[in-house]
Amino acid sequence: MVKKFNLGDIVELKKKHPCGENKWEVMRVGIDFRIKCLGCEKQVWLSRPVFEKRVKKIIKSSDE
Repeated sequence: MVKKFNLGDIVELKKKHPCGENKWEVMRVGIDFRIKCLGCEKQVWLSRPVFEKRVKKIIKSSDE
């Protein structure tokens, strides 16, 4: 199943960030993803396959 991600989605990753938070906001969608940690505001670029593999669940969709 292909997961659909949108700008502004809040996702939970499988592993925690070093600051202790595991919730991230999707800032850019495309061949690469830019996500922002909701704990310390750090931004990270990930390729699509890596991002899709690390996502545990979508907590809040921007469609809601």
